[in-house]
Amino acid sequence: MAFLAILGVIGVALGASFSAAETALQRLTRSHVADLRQEGRPRAESCARILERRTEVMVGTAFARLVAELTAAVAITLLIADLLPTWWSVLLASVGASVLLATLVMGASPREYGRRNPGLLVHRLAPVLSLLGHLARPWIALTRRRAKETVRSIEEREQAEEDLRDMVDLVTENEHIEDIERAMLQSVFELRRTLTREVMVPRTDMITLASDSELDKALALFVRSGFSRVPVIGENVDDILGVAYLKDALRASRRPGSARVTVAEVMRPARLVPEMKPVDELMREMQTELFHIAIVIDEYGGVAGLVTMEDLIEELVGEVQDEHDAHFLAVQPLEDGAFRIPARLPVTDLGELFDLDLDDDDVDTAGGLLTKTLGRVPIEGAEVTVHGLRLLAERSGGRRRQIVTMLVQREADEAVEE
Repeated sequence: MAFLAILGVIGVALGASFSAAETALQRLTRSHVADLRQEGRPRAESCARILERRTEVMVGTAFARLVAELTAAVAITLLIADLLPTWWSVLLASVGASVLLATLVMGASPREYGRRNPGLLVHRLAPVLSLLGHLARPWIALTRRRAKETVRSIEEREQAEEDLRDMVDLVTENEHIEDIERAMLQSVFELRRTLTREVMVPRTDMITLASDSELDKALALFVRSGFSRVPVIGENVDDILGVAYLKDALRASRRPGSARVTVAEVMRPARLVPEMKPVDELMREMQTELFHIAIVIDEYGGVAGLVTMEDLIEELVGEVQDEHDAHFLAVQPLEDGAFRIPARLPVTDLGELFDLDLDDDDVDTAGGLLTKTLGRVPIEGAEVTVHGLRLLAERSGGRRRQIVTMLVQREADEAVEE
């Protein structure tokens, strides 16, 4: 028992000394060494060499402090085990004693002393610190060697990727390779460098549902927007509560009393991803964890947008459209003087169809005019009247379900007069 007590005291003393020395080494400067030389201290040159090899000495000192603290903790635990009868009392007492010694005896007080007297303390412990620095040198050399090997491995992997890219470039020069296939091969390499924020649907283009919306309203939005998954919000867009799925809403609508059911009762939890996440990592995560839509969060915790599996696939293969995503690239005259126009038709061209001057400094396209007048992102069926023209959002398409075609006709004369 006496041996354990002596061993514990020695461990505490050494731990406190090395703790103070660590802080002193951090604070030691050339001016401290110059003061020691000016005072004629015998170990001033040793302190100068310690300052030049500060990293090695600090590593050795930290290791010595750790050994001393562990020795003291083990000695105290064994000493307490001889005094207390039960294992739990030994555990509590030894943990309490170790924490007390680590924070007070070997922690705050020694570090404060080392902070106030860095030059004097390093001078007193110079022989021991020099020895610890020499002992730590092999460990540091081994660590640096491993670090170099890691860097070399990374460089070799990057070189292999460059070689593979050159090989793909050589293959794609073949005239039998189509442009689409060539672009797809190149996009595979760019996927790792592409961030989620580059492919997401921005928050300004998001279609959302209020949490208190009833199922009938939700189903109508699903049908009009063409989406099968829509984020559910609370007070505002930053308050994402979940994601509503079309199939869940349809299933719930067939139950008795579904007229009083709200979206909040059938929504699923929303998956959140940072906007800086690489696209290839997000795609693997979606595949392994089986989800197809995620809310993108910016660095401040706000909602930046949303991303779907379709967005990621389109980074590889290009725009994906189904039979409902038809594009009408030309103006099509209809009955009763109406026209079917692409949403990207310039506003000036739209005005020429009806002999109107529709110059607008804020927007350039018919779709932009519809959005500006409506005051929100339009979906299929959205309708406004502007400059005597009735604009109706007809079809949406693409991964963002943006309005693709619109129906435009002149308002009746009496409506215009009103």
